[in-house]
Amino acid sequence: MADGNDNNMDDPKLNLHSEDEAEDDDDNEEEEEEETIESFESMNLDQRLLHAIAKQGWRKPTLIQAKAIPLALEGYDILARARTGTGKTGAFTIPILQKILMAKKFATSTTTTTTTASKIRALILAPSKELCNQILQNFSKLIEFCRRDINIMDISHGNLDDKRNFLITEQPDILISTPKKIIEYFQAKILKNLPKQLDFLVIDESDLMFSFGYREDLLKIFEHLSSSKSSNVQHFLMSATLNTDVRELKNLLLNNPVILKLEEPDLPESDKLQQYHIEVFDDEEKFVLINALLKLGLIVGKTIIFVSNIDRCYRLRLFLEQFGIRSCLLNSELPIKSRCSIIEQFNNDYYDIIIASDEKCLSDPNQRKTTTKTKRKKLAKTTIGESSVARGIDFKFVSNVINFDFPESIDSYIHRVGRTARGTDDSNDNDSCGTVLSFVGPDEHENFQRVCRKFQRRQSSNETTNVFRPYQFRMNELEAFRYRSRDALRSITTIAIREARLREIRREMLQSKQLQNEFFQKHPKDLKILRFDRPLDVIKSAHGNRSHLKDLPDYIIPKTLQTSVRSKRENRRIEQQAMLNYQPSLSGRKKKRKSMNQMKAKLKNQQNDPLKTFRMNAIQRYKNKKRQKSRK
Repeated sequence: MADGNDNNMDDPKLNLHSEDEAEDDDDNEEEEEEETIESFESMNLDQRLLHAIAKQGWRKPTLIQAKAIPLALEGYDILARARTGTGKTGAFTIPILQKILMAKKFATSTTTTTTTASKIRALILAPSKELCNQILQNFSKLIEFCRRDINIMDISHGNLDDKRNFLITEQPDILISTPKKIIEYFQAKILKNLPKQLDFLVIDESDLMFSFGYREDLLKIFEHLSSSKSSNVQHFLMSATLNTDVRELKNLLLNNPVILKLEEPDLPESDKLQQYHIEVFDDEEKFVLINALLKLGLIVGKTIIFVSNIDRCYRLRLFLEQFGIRSCLLNSELPIKSRCSIIEQFNNDYYDIIIASDEKCLSDPNQRKTTTKTKRKKLAKTTIGESSVARGIDFKFVSNVINFDFPESIDSYIHRVGRTARGTDDSNDNDSCGTVLSFVGPDEHENFQRVCRKFQRRQSSNETTNVFRPYQFRMNELEAFRYRSRDALRSITTIAIREARLREIRREMLQSKQLQNEFFQKHPKDLKILRFDRPLDVIKSAHGNRSHLKDLPDYIIPKTLQTSVRSKRENRRIEQQAMLNYQPSLSGRKKKRKSMNQMKAKLKNQQNDPLKTFRMNAIQRYKNKKRQKSRK
């Protein structure tokens, strides 16, 4: 699908070369043919790591892992470029953990003092707090069988005073942070010994660092560590693209690196990803469509809906809320604890719909060139939460991506679509299929044509076919939905959107304080009560009761879909009835206790009911005997 290179889609290759063999021009890169490692066991990893890897269900390393891990274990600096979802995080977490375990094993077997084994050995930098939390979770899963030997800490959020004592007395082996936060610790002189201790430096999603406004912070970090090209520190640059920012970081930081470039299509293959589009005449028609598709059950599975900005997020959520469609959204205004919990609950199937706003820094790559430095910093700060949604975050088993507002650039479209049809190992290949549905308005048609030209496929006869298929839907059958949607949109004013934003921020700030409590670590089941798709109830309080919109009468269902909708309703009713009638099997003692309680309740009801007297029972027994005699 990418640039018509269909011949290389089924057999992706990896360019492997050092900085001495290739300059910045990618055309001069030389390719080495090496045998791909087929298993983690052949890498001579620690048994505890192998057990953790097997527990994660990773049958064999991905292509980027098979090339990067052996080279990293040999001590090379790594610059890896691969699409999101190909296992880049495991390409640097596994070799770092292996080397730390080996260093500690060697330290305990010799006469080395314990102080040399207790130090900050690895610093991981990521552009957002959500990515830092995700990296922490990946490390935590890999050290499940060696937690006593390796400590990991995420300092991207929280106060300095809360973590000062731990960083000074109990130094973690691995430190995870954003560039801005690590600068605060440097200025507070908490990590003054870090340059002498550090063995590994990782910059994840390095192509986003400058667009997030971290250029000056990174330069300060390199200056403080004074190891921009030191041979004592091993460096990792992980990126989805090899743009000019990544090349600048490479020249500043890496020392004769090995560059791993995964040659693959920008989007998954057509057998795993189906792309549809619908032409709409105005913005109102988008809301009519999303209402009809969700209420009629035509969209099934976990879904991410992308819009252009945060106000559109709340406008769409308030719109869906009036029709009884529950959803949650991610934005930079919410506390970091709430944002991380939203992603975790979405991955754990607590809810199925997330509304996300796309980033503006990446939607227009020329924007950073035309804006001033101060404006770029402000723009980066206001879009950190949005960028993290479109890039890097691991949303699991996403079935559908809906472009409610079509993206402004090809890169933004790639990053949105990359949330679905993801598979990092063979065990998940069967489940890594996805669907993309794009709403294309009159103002977005030019952007849509640009994306179509990018991903059109070339046939053997030099003819091109578009990968976007029109979604067959009869808009003339949605007049009843149009009337209802127009009524719902009329109630969503700017004041209602502002009140919804303020109400959710207040609610999530209180909830974030509860999440910080250690109570939920001891009682994880109680965390399920804190749901993030609860209704805001802004429209209800301002415009009265609107519960009638939640119902779906038969007369507004299109004739072509009435049979399927009725069958879905019947199946849902049967499932609900089965759940209500389901009773778990009881042990013998519990069955006996239950029967005794039922007998007591029956006797109690008979005593309380004036009709259930002994006289009435005697008459009933007499009638039954007489009826039996007559039958004989």
